Amino acid sequence: MRPVLFEIFGIKVYGYGTMIAIGVAAALILLNYRIKQREYDDDSITNMAIIAIVSGVLGGKLLFIITELKNIVINPEILKNIQYGFVIYGGILGGALAVYLYSKKKKWNTLDVFDLVIPSIPLAQGFGRIGCFLAGCCYGKPTTLPIGVEFQNSMFAPEGILRHPTQLYSSVFDFFLAFFLLWYDRKNNKQGRVLAMYFIVYSIGRFMVEFLRDDPRGTVGILSTSQFISILILIVGLIFFNIDKFKKKSNV
Repeated sequence: MRPVLFEIFGIKVYGYGTMIAIGVAAALILLNYRIKQREYDDDSITNMAIIAIVSGVLGGKLLFIITELKNIVINPEILKNIQYGFVIYGGILGGALAVYLYSKKKKWNTLDVFDLVIPSIPLAQGFGRIGCFLAGCCYGKPTTLPIGVEFQNSMFAPEGILRHPTQLYSSVFDFFLAFFLLWYDRKNNKQGRVLAMYFIVYSIGRFMVEFLRDDPRGTVGILSTSQFISILILIVGLIFFNIDKFKKKSNV
């Protein structure tokens, strides 16, 4: 593992932070390219993206604190490591709220803006998961498969055990999802469907990967916190995807 990629002038450059930065840059580049295909002001979209990123970080940290609240009460020392804690669903919800409010303020079509932004999200997530792999967090269960990885020099994963590289599983899935959504956006002409498809596909993929993870991340009954949220997100996605059918039935 490479928690620290290299040092320059005595300053450590961390793998996790570097991959997050690359992911954000890639997401903004893709968003900038897609802006040209729609009639939006470049500067306004960029401002919205920056606000969404900040809101996403705050949302991810807040949900981490909420999911770890019981452990924090028992051991307040956990708060010292809050810079390492992040729940991706909190990031998604925080960023989504910022996009929604900004779109309302600008009087844009909210669903169209979400469809514009959404493919950039799994692209950024894919790079972020590579950062998780370099840091050794979000690690998987022990395995005897050839693909097993022993995480070394990590402050998260125990050493001496071959584990599923769940970070890389998630990364490949996220990159695939980004390209799938770009393809789907070209084929689809109904607003809100790209957003709905992201909710549906991502929640299913995340739910499945969670079965292979072994890091402490909170529980809701027999499910991990992320699995529980995935079920809720899936329901929301299915409702959004079939909203036209519901409207037609209500008008009958």
